[in-house]
Amino acid sequence: MSKKIAVIGECMIELSEKGADVTRGFGGDTLNTSVYIARQVDSAALRVDYVTALGTDTFSQQMLDAWKAENVGTGLIQRMSNRMPGLYYIETDDTGERTFYYWRNEAAAKFWLESDEAAAVCEELATYDYLYLSGISLAILSPTSREKLLSLLRECRANGGKVIFDNNYRPRLWASKEETQQVYQQMLECTDIAFLTLDDEDALWGEKPVEEVIARTHAAGVQEVVVKRGADSCLVAIAGQNVVDVPAVKLPKEKVVDTTAAGDSFSAGYLAVRLTGGDAVAAAQRGHLTASTVIQHRGAIIPREAMPA
Repeated sequence: MSKKIAVIGECMIELSEKGADVTRGFGGDTLNTSVYIARQVDSAALRVDYVTALGTDTFSQQMLDAWKAENVGTGLIQRMSNRMPGLYYIETDDTGERTFYYWRNEAAAKFWLESDEAAAVCEELATYDYLYLSGISLAILSPTSREKLLSLLRECRANGGKVIFDNNYRPRLWASKEETQQVYQQMLECTDIAFLTLDDEDALWGEKPVEEVIARTHAAGVQEVVVKRGADSCLVAIAGQNVVDVPAVKLPKEKVVDTTAAGDSFSAGYLAVRLTGGDAVAAAQRGHLTASTVIQHRGAIIPREAMPA
């Protein structure tokens, strides 16, 4: 019996500068995750759908075409004639340091819960086996839309579905740290599996020993906590079980080309195994393998033939 996961978020137009050249692509944390899950599962076991809003412009159409080619379902994506996708520009200096500039205040994705179609989309989503979103999926919404999203998550869980949250914290997208803490607390209270990037946790809540971070997240009601620590091992803490430490794949420095989407692809690898019957250790190993492969290539989405077997 095929299960269904819906990944909720925003994909943007990406302009990237290298010397005098500017290249255009598409990028977004949740979109990266959805593509990498779809590439690593049999769609007969787990179907992946992406949920966002786009415009009726050619960029939006190109995004849809690209996602369909990746076997990511687009049936729940709304098209808004008066909106367009957001845009970001990456400037790279001589040392390889990157600076990001964003134009996203009027992006279609911010309004996906405010349209005439939103209620029907939510009704459909409430029947899914899994709903996945990130801190950015929450950050771009108005407070009213956020409330709607939280009630959708609760309804999905009441129907037997599971909610998966990646803490991806971007301070500039939030009004204040206090607001973020409040929203994240509400979010964790309706989350089954949480991916926590340790640096983001420290930035939001203040630096604490990792045991406290895990305890705080379990206390909010999260059953399965996965702590991502960059190039170091990850920790998997399932309520009532011992914490498991799973080593990362060690790469020589010269092999690391671009760390974009490392965290997104780790989550995807983990879920590709975990949601199709694998245990947490095998899932974390797959997460590390996926991330270590992705960072050896430029850009968020690597060529399909470069994927690990």
